[in-house]
Amino acid sequence: MNPTLTGDAGAVSVRPTQTYGEATMDREYLKNAIQGPIATVPTPFDDDFNIDYGVMADLTKWWVDSGLIMGTAVIKVAAAMGEGPMLAEDEWPQLLRTVVQAADDKASIVCGLHYKDTKRTIEDAKQAEEIGAVGLQVSPPIFNLPSQDDMLDFYSELSDATGIGILVYVTAGMNCPIDLDTYNKMADLENIVGIKWSTPPEGASWESIYELSDTFNIIDNSRQPARSHQLGGRGYINMTSEIHPPHDLKVWELLEAKRYDEAKELFDSVNDPIRHFYDRTSERSGGQARVKKGLMEIVGRPVGASRPPSKPLNAEEMKKLRGIVESFGWPTA
Repeated sequence: MNPTLTGDAGAVSVRPTQTYGEATMDREYLKNAIQGPIATVPTPFDDDFNIDYGVMADLTKWWVDSGLIMGTAVIKVAAAMGEGPMLAEDEWPQLLRTVVQAADDKASIVCGLHYKDTKRTIEDAKQAEEIGAVGLQVSPPIFNLPSQDDMLDFYSELSDATGIGILVYVTAGMNCPIDLDTYNKMADLENIVGIKWSTPPEGASWESIYELSDTFNIIDNSRQPARSHQLGGRGYINMTSEIHPPHDLKVWELLEAKRYDEAKELFDSVNDPIRHFYDRTSERSGGQARVKKGLMEIVGRPVGASRPPSKPLNAEEMKKLRGIVESFGWPTA
């Protein structure tokens, strides 16, 4: 097979380097694979808070059948909103393997790696690559209190050690900003293909990162997908693409057609009420996956509760969330 992906620049042919299924991967191939609405998928737990791999396999097949496929969207496993930091060292690889096998080479599978030192991150990256991930979302080793040089070395060594795509993830809560000059220096790192962007470092503007949009896929994490796409962004973080895929696939279609006012209106009409609900319910209990798991139950695809100390949504909260979902006209259980 001589695979191609259709991205912003049309069909992209690839040279023989690393493999993903039967496909070969270089930087342009990886950039075209890691774009679109990013589905940060939840981790299903049973009543004893053990991972339900069967449910994850079934969900993955449904996501693929619903259009979350390579070149159009990303299925991101074991990220923060998927409770990746709460998974044991023998759990996340099996979860990733379940998704990769169920996707059957039809979807771009990205795995979240969190906060570890260079040695352990490289070990995890090699394991994820061997399992079949097309990319990694990698946070800096924040507990090492890294300098800018430390972070450049960290991502440089990681890029050299793996043949799959790396999405750099820094956000305000990590208190570990990467300077624009450091991002510029990453341009020479072959496997750094994306930047998940929300909060600019001190002294920089939000727009400044888009000067690098020819080199990296800028993935919006600031709830401004239309503004980002206008400046050259190639994807966006959301809470809904794995809940009701047609919604975010339509947003992406509008963005690609440069119908930005329509895309913004559609995105905001769903994102704003869900985020407002998320902020209110976070006062009672923390946990990034609580609302996502409530949404999955409401649409008829329950994935259990989050691991303690995070608490599930209570009956009153679920009733309010159901009303929000019904107002969108989405199917509910």
